[in-house]
Amino acid sequence: MPIKNKSTFLIFLFPLVLGLSSCQQDTVCDCEGNDLVYSNDFSGGDLNNFENGRLMVFENDTILGNYHNEEVTLNLSSLPSHNIVKVTVELLVHDSWDGNPDNIGGPDYWYMNVEGEEVMRTTFSNTVCVFGFCLMQSYPNNFFRQNLPKTGAVRTNLPGLCHLAGIPENTTVYSFSRLVSHTGPTVKITLGDELLQLNSPDPKCDESWSVGKIEVSTLFVM
Repeated sequence: MPIKNKSTFLIFLFPLVLGLSSCQQDTVCDCEGNDLVYSNDFSGGDLNNFENGRLMVFENDTILGNYHNEEVTLNLSSLPSHNIVKVTVELLVHDSWDGNPDNIGGPDYWYMNVEGEEVMRTTFSNTVCVFGFCLMQSYPNNFFRQNLPKTGAVRTNLPGLCHLAGIPENTTVYSFSRLVSHTGPTVKITLGDELLQLNSPDPKCDESWSVGKIEVSTLFVM
């Protein structure tokens, strides 16, 4: 499942505001040293540099996962000189995510930390709107925003993984990037979730996530 139609969302960190603004559309940027330092689609089974990494096969692709109320961390070293890291993730959201509601089914949070600082916290919803009622999600914004289920997805037609295995439209694929102010030769990137499903006998089978691909680039913003 290749990453397509990537949308880049920026973390504006003073004093790099102007430089980051010029990179917003990931096209012409007042940047130097835009180096891809790490890329993994897990097809080779490589889990070097990962903490709590594990692999599974879904729809004939090897992916990282699946996870439920867990974190997985990527540690990289020997980075070239830079002041920005760009992290791109292809995320698969499996089964019955409920998005924003504050009840026994949610909110269903997913987050990303860089060097221990949260750079993304959002929610996802895999539910179908019925008679005008929708369990809304925050993505592509950070929590709390009210967007329709599957807003911003790059693929919606995949079957569920466990609770809804074999039923189409129950795994949703998202592809997104974050640009984060960072210097130094090492970086620690953590992906995690806070999922709530109090009425399920098997919460992990009800809601989980996995990663199809992760890339890390370094940039120097003038």
